[in-house]
Amino acid sequence: MKSIGVTGCRADQRCAATAQVRGFTLIELLITVAILAMLAGGAMSFATLAVQRTQEQELRSALRQIREAIDAYKVAADSGRIAKAADSSGYPPTLSALVEGVPDAGSAQAKKLYFLRRLPRDPMADPAMPADASWGLRSYESDADNPQPGRDVFDVYSLSPKTSIGGRPYREW
Repeated sequence: MKSIGVTGCRADQRCAATAQVRGFTLIELLITVAILAMLAGGAMSFATLAVQRTQEQELRSALRQIREAIDAYKVAADSGRIAKAADSSGYPPTLSALVEGVPDAGSAQAKKLYFLRRLPRDPMADPAMPADASWGLRSYESDADNPQPGRDVFDVYSLSPKTSIGGRPYREW
């Protein structure tokens, strides 16, 4: 005689009830897939937000470096360490002058004053764009509301049309 298991089926037969207990229904699988898709979507949103936050930190840092270098150039020009024309504002003529250096008027040897090791690029700009072309330039003579390039570089700003996480355009930073 063959033994009967707890489920009421013989050992050599498979019961329909046992098969249902071991597997998942289609509804359970669909619900699981839907939950996983929602979790993956949330993770992607957080990843995108983290990338944008990192780019914003890089933008703040790059703007700070360039602006400090422009201010240091102005201080050097006003103190007589850089030769400037009488009608000049004392700000650098180009961003590359901060990296390439300018002759030190206070040095007997032909030394140069350097204000940046390298020009940081705008992290919001196209990666193929050169660093000096990735920034918008504002001349000393231009209006703050409508920055325009000119004979010198008074300030820089991002050319990106995007807005920050806080809702402020990067161009206004």
